[in-house]
Amino acid sequence: MTTESGNAYEYRIIRALRRVIRAVHIHSKKLNSEFGLTTPQLLCLGALAESSRTTLTDLARMVNLGISTANGIIDRLEAKGYLTRTRSSEDHRKVYLEISQSGREIILKAPSPLQHKLSESLSRLPESEQMVIAESLEQVVKLMEAEKLDVSANLFPGGQSYRS
Repeated sequence: MTTESGNAYEYRIIRALRRVIRAVHIHSKKLNSEFGLTTPQLLCLGALAESSRTTLTDLARMVNLGISTANGIIDRLEAKGYLTRTRSSEDHRKVYLEISQSGREIILKAPSPLQHKLSESLSRLPESEQMVIAESLEQVVKLMEAEKLDVSANLFPGGQSYRS
């Protein structure tokens, strides 16, 4: 079934994407009001918690951000005491980021970066179905040729999205 202006699936897809984007935005605002963190800040802290230490460039790559966007987020997290910057003793141009104890504590207190209902529902699905959903969404990103976009301005206020 098609319409005058194209494929009817296009309308279903764009409506679904707009609902997802809106739900992510609402969740990020709630996270910010309850924990003082935006979703992108939480994602950066999570990435830092998974690595012993990393550079800004590597962190930006891990969470699919532009360097300047990541730097602003890191500035805010450092001001809150959630991470430290340490200059390399071998190469003084290199600065490492490390999560602080208070950063680890806030990660433990904060909810999933995913909206609670989605996170809960996904966890009840078999792993094979979770994989299909993840791969389908990744395919949408590829179809849009959006793999390298810094999505902070559109999806997460003041931050970015996470890329595995």
